[in-house]
Amino acid sequence: MTSHTNLVKPQLQQIEATAGCAHAGVLVENLDEVNEFLAKQTAQARIEWALQYLPATHAISSSFGAQSAVLLHMGNQVAPGIPVIFVDTGFLFPETYDFADALTARLNLNVRRAEPLTAQRWDEAQVAKLQEAGVDAIGRYNHAHKVEPMQRVLCQEKVKLWIAGLRRVQSDSRSDVQFLQNKNGRLKLHCIADWSDRDVGRYLSQHDLPYHPLWEQGYVSIGDRYLTTPLQPGMRAEDARFFGLKRECGLHGSGFASRVVLVRAATGFKSRISLKAVLKAFLEGFEGTDVVAATLRA
Repeated sequence: MTSHTNLVKPQLQQIEATAGCAHAGVLVENLDEVNEFLAKQTAQARIEWALQYLPATHAISSSFGAQSAVLLHMGNQVAPGIPVIFVDTGFLFPETYDFADALTARLNLNVRRAEPLTAQRWDEAQVAKLQEAGVDAIGRYNHAHKVEPMQRVLCQEKVKLWIAGLRRVQSDSRSDVQFLQNKNGRLKLHCIADWSDRDVGRYLSQHDLPYHPLWEQGYVSIGDRYLTTPLQPGMRAEDARFFGLKRECGLHGSGFASRVVLVRAATGFKSRISLKAVLKAFLEGFEGTDVVAATLRA
């Protein structure tokens, strides 16, 4: 266990049950103080601190994407057997399923699959035409195949602390992500939020861990096979998903990346401050009309 200097402990408050969950929720009242403390810790020390001072049950989420081995290895080193929630949409690349199987065996991961309900499952012909269908259809698909399954498993497992691998350099929509977040009645830890791509590469090399097999083919952000493209000249990494129409699927930020564009178009706001206010509102869990109101007040 890492020795923490100037230790800060969370001030926890129990709140009403999260929507769709039978168990009570929780939040950290001194969130700013906690995040200032976590900023001075290593990624592994952040996980150790969270597992010691934040309420159980804990779980890691993973897409088994390009650089997923980092968090899976680190989390399982700190807490062997910690549940790993794998959102399996049914339309991942064959290489992703092979990668997931290989890492699960090598790291002895405790994987729980989150899969869409049969009644909400889209058929392959529909998914193959999502680019033509547009951003609203992509959002509905993501909700049925990613958001709802993830939330359902989080509730079933009574997860109070959700550990995810979001990093600030991944996209504009993640540039302000906090280490610890109050998220819809549970706590969300982003232990490698401040890591660069070089940090990721160094960790993978030090521990002899692989990138996703499609990484060498130019895939830098890997999701569903119909919604992911390799990086092309002139593209940003965040445009390699969802045809560049949006960045987030909704798991981590309520699908806010595409809504920012819609809000800016509707209100005429051009300033960076207004857009940051929108992103912050979504990161704190606001939805729909609340974020428009937050933009108008900014």
